[in-house]
Formats: sequence, C-alpha cells, structure tokens
Amino acid sequence: MTATLAPAHVTGRTYRGVGLMLGFCVMAPLLDVSAKLATATIPVGQITTARFVLQFALMLPVAVWMGLGWGLDRRTFGLMVVRALLLVASTFTFVAAVEVMPIADALAIVFVEPFILLILGYLLFRDSIGPRRIAASVVGFGGALLVIQPSLDAYGWVALYPLACAFAFAFYMLITRAASPLMHPVMMQVHTSWIGSIFCLVAVWAYDGSGSAILDPVMPQGWAWAWLMGVGFWATVSHMSITYALKYAPSATLAPLHYTELVSAVLYGYLVFGDFPNRITWIGIALITGSGLYIIWRERQMSRALPGH
Repeated sequence: MTATLAPAHVTGRTYRGVGLMLGFCVMAPLLDVSAKLATATIPVGQITTARFVLQFALMLPVAVWMGLGWGLDRRTFGLMVVRALLLVASTFTFVAAVEVMPIADALAIVFVEPFILLILGYLLFRDSIGPRRIAASVVGFGGALLVIQPSLDAYGWVALYPLACAFAFAFYMLITRAASPLMHPVMMQVHTSWIGSIFCLVAVWAYDGSGSAILDPVMPQGWAWAWLMGVGFWATVSHMSITYALKYAPSATLAPLHYTELVSAVLYGYLVFGDFPNRITWIGIALITGSGLYIIWRERQMSRALPGH
C-alpha cells in the first residue's frame, strides 16, 4: 500500500510546488505594477521603505502564530544584515527603473541574474562551468544589451538600474544559499524585513526635507496609499509563495517556470500602462529566456551525470 501511494504523494507535492511557483509568477509583477503606480507621487526611497515595513507587519503575526524562535548567532545575524541590505539595493534600483521604463523591459534585463550567479559561483566557489554554459551566458548578456540599448537612448542611465538590480539580487541569492540551512524560511523573511525596515527608515529620515527627488518623503494622498499597501502585500505573498514552492518541488523543476513571470509582466504592463515591447526588445527577451532555459537544462544534465544520480 505504501509503495503504491508514495509516487502519487510525491507527484502531489510537486504539483503543489509548481502551482505555488506559477502563483509567484502571476503575483510578483503586481508588486512592480503597484510600485510603478506609486512613483507618480511617491519617492522611490519611500516606496522601498513601505515594502519592508509592510512586509514585516504582515510576516510578524505569521511567525508568532507558528511559534518560531527568534534567536540568532553572530554569523547568522551578519548574514541577515547583508541579505537585507542587498534586497534593499535590489528593490530600490528596480523601482527607480520602472519609474520611467516599461516593467517588462526592466524585468527582462534583471533576468540576466542566473548568468551572473553562474559566473559568481565559478569565481567564489570554483563551481564547474563548461564552454556551453559560458556561451549561453554570453548570448544571454547579448540579449540584455538589445533591451538596454534602446532604453539607454530613451531613458538615460536609468536603463542600467535593472542591471544593478540583477547583480544585487545575485549576491542576495548567494547569501540566501548560505543562510537557508541555518533558519526557517519564514524567520528569514521576518529578519530580512525588520533589518531592511530600519535601514530604509534611517535613510528616509536623514533625507527628510532635503528636496531629494528619490529620498525626501512626502505624505501619500488618495490612491497612493493603496499602491504602497500593494507593494508590501504583493512582496510578502509572492515571496512566501516561492519559498514554499521550493519546499514542495526541486528547484530544477521550478526554475524554467520562472520565465512565465515575463509573460505576466508584459500583460500587466500593456493592460495598466499601455506598454508593449518593441521588436528589438522581444528579440532580447527571447535570447535571455532561451539562454536561461539552456543553462537550466545543462545544469540538470550535469547533475544527472554525477555519481549517485
């Protein structure tokens, strides 16, 4: 009886993980939509602050209800500080980008993050990478340049913000990789959000009255409150969705699905803002996506070739 039920149980968990991953891909761009709507009247720094403060407010009751421990040793606390600062940098640069750029264009550039991770894995951990994956990374970066070039002409140096976001997020993923065995994923989100909140609140307080277009806080009016709430809500729900997706299904199964986030971003960008990628951008998106999927496939092949697989 157990032998017959086990495969169905595993399949059920995998389907649950796939569903949660697709949920992430649908919900995560809603965070970007909320942020872009908020930038009409709210500075980028204040939007970034709202994301972390609201995420902490939403995650705290969950952690208390689950009865999770708060203790951190010095090493884990240090990892959480670095993780929070990297996520603040990633959020800030992406919100600054979508203030002027179409969401899909900015997100397509951010999707070079797996190629950056591949290179960092080699430089920092001496992970083995062959010529095929190096070639795929070069093609992927070439696709990003196709998206960046017309954006650079249209929006100036802001078009490089998504690239900065990709680098910050790649380092964030490396820190997450190091911290994951040390604590529960919910507590990882809680600690990241309260540390990020403190950093952002101090920065916003320091620039209060400075006249800085991106950091001087303002009092939200009307719908701006809803957009700020949306930033915090969709950030929390989408990141918890992907956290639990990885609990139910292996990352090798979920990674290719991540590219459906681009489909959601294009759809929302068109419906809400009337933005639609041009031909060159579509070619760049295709190169980035194709290269990313190839690297994922190649990782699977290499993994299966290892002893014991």
